[in-house]
Amino acid sequence: MQRLVEAERSDSEESEEASETGVVMTARLECSGLRVAGRSMRLCVLILGLLPHFGWAVSYKPGDPVVLYVNKVGPYHNPQETYHYYTLPVCRPKEVRHKALSLGEVLDGDRMAESLYNIHFKENTERKTLCKLTLSEKEVDQLREAIEELYYFEFVLDDIPIWGFVGYMEESGFLPHSHKVGLWTHLDFNIEYNGDSVIFANVSVKDVKPEPLEEGGGGTGHGVSSGGLTITHTYSVRWFESTLPHSRRAERLRDYSFFPKTLEIHWLSIINSLVLVVLLLGFVIIILMRVLKNDFARYNVEEDGSCDDLDQGDNGWKIIHTDVFRFPPYKSLLCAVLGVGAQFLTLATGIIVMALLGMFNVHRHGAINSAAIVLYALTSCVSGYCSCSFYTQIQGQRWVWNIILTSALFSAPLFFTWSVVNSVHWWSGSTQALPATTVLLLLGAWVLVGFPLTVIGGIVGKNRAGNFQAPCRTRNIPRQIPQQPWYKHTAVHMAIGGFLPFSAISVELYYIFATAWGREHYTLYGILLCVFAILLSVGACISVALTYFLLSGEDYRWWWRSVLSTGSTGIFIFVYSLFYYHNRSNMSGLVQSVEFFGYSLLTAFVFSLMLGTVSFWASLAFIRYIYRSLKMD
Repeated sequence: MQRLVEAERSDSEESEEASETGVVMTARLECSGLRVAGRSMRLCVLILGLLPHFGWAVSYKPGDPVVLYVNKVGPYHNPQETYHYYTLPVCRPKEVRHKALSLGEVLDGDRMAESLYNIHFKENTERKTLCKLTLSEKEVDQLREAIEELYYFEFVLDDIPIWGFVGYMEESGFLPHSHKVGLWTHLDFNIEYNGDSVIFANVSVKDVKPEPLEEGGGGTGHGVSSGGLTITHTYSVRWFESTLPHSRRAERLRDYSFFPKTLEIHWLSIINSLVLVVLLLGFVIIILMRVLKNDFARYNVEEDGSCDDLDQGDNGWKIIHTDVFRFPPYKSLLCAVLGVGAQFLTLATGIIVMALLGMFNVHRHGAINSAAIVLYALTSCVSGYCSCSFYTQIQGQRWVWNIILTSALFSAPLFFTWSVVNSVHWWSGSTQALPATTVLLLLGAWVLVGFPLTVIGGIVGKNRAGNFQAPCRTRNIPRQIPQQPWYKHTAVHMAIGGFLPFSAISVELYYIFATAWGREHYTLYGILLCVFAILLSVGACISVALTYFLLSGEDYRWWWRSVLSTGSTGIFIFVYSLFYYHNRSNMSGLVQSVEFFGYSLLTAFVFSLMLGTVSFWASLAFIRYIYRSLKMD
């Protein structure tokens, strides 16, 4: 693998660096027509460089050149392990010119460069010579290694990805054993058009014989000489008229079957999960309401005294009314969790709504990545406001430290995880390693937008925070908590509270993993919104039920318990990621494994923050309701 990375690397470093610089100031994202200077111009470039770009139909006239960009290659079973196409000994121009990319495309590992393919609109070409190469023994071994690892390539024509395998491998028989490796030296491009726009394109090797690659560049294949293996690359272009309009060409890409389809039974699985979740919620709500009704009838009988003169012979959640609103330890950390969780709830909702509005074109690489970065920076004010506001309500004093902790609660783990993953990609030469300009751009977005908005939100939240609104006052001396049975311990509540929300999304989670760690194009955002709403509803209901059982045992330590009980869903999600890696995917290798487990752990952490926030506010609203409903003065 190291030989593959190092080969051809020095020739393309200079031009690739020029492309990386162009990421920030891409032509489609420039501030044209605005007379701004100095800081205003830099700020404009920064903000526009973060935004996803949405293209319009490109019109061609007959005979106009249609540029084909080569992008990347990589092992078929490791989607995130990608390398620049020109790291292979293939036909390449003397001067490699890269395409200016958006931020989302860079984050997606795209490194597009112009190719030698000469394609003209509506003009067919038959077996045109691309180039003639003489491969050394090292280069032949490099190609053999790539083919044996099932390397596929990705080209891009008019924002349409084109996939194909680098070569052909065949193993047959045991005795005698046969191992054949061949390189595809001829490609047939099939392009569909409607009017003056390109609709779809793919590449085919049907009826084409591969060029055999013998060990060490030797063998009996034609073109072999003492200086190495000489091969000739050719290509054909065929144009076909289509009735599909340009506005619907994304449907054509979704129907394409180069990668295997795995989403056939999506709707049936979601409906089955939805029915089970509705039944679960119905049982929880009905049972809880009946129990509460009996509690209110029992507690409110002959209740004429004040809050301090209640019947001391009573038991259950009523007797701890003077301790249930006692503020918890680690106030700042709790408020930071709630603030960041609220931010990600806002971020997730915004992404889904934008997807439902059709803002993410399937042909635009990395559009969701760009939108997520922009929304994360802009929603930082939500985390600062929620965290500092509640911190002030529960009588927190170190509000500056609270803002700093809120800002670093997710960004610090993210930076550490990214540093490890990016270092591994950089060491292997993968295109997933971010260039220095992109790193500075992301760092600038956080320093100039994310962190200041967190501080502003925190200051506004502190100034607008009111009182805590507790129905009963809290005594100075805490009540002793009786011994609790094993089924009311924290670990048991975390197991129950984490498993039930996970079971509600387990079906959809498979499809999310298939798209995030595979090559599927996720399009059913309506289903995703329903599942997201179901997840939050289940988390809130389970949290209320577990909080009631905790208070019934006269244990008033519900603050952190409510966060941990449903927030433990992240643990189940990470365990599922282990199962998916070993049983549902064919991923392997250090590069793919480090990225998968690093970002899976980060994803589980985000789910824990979101569900822990929902769980806490649901429990707080429930506790305020039941103690406000008692007849106490």
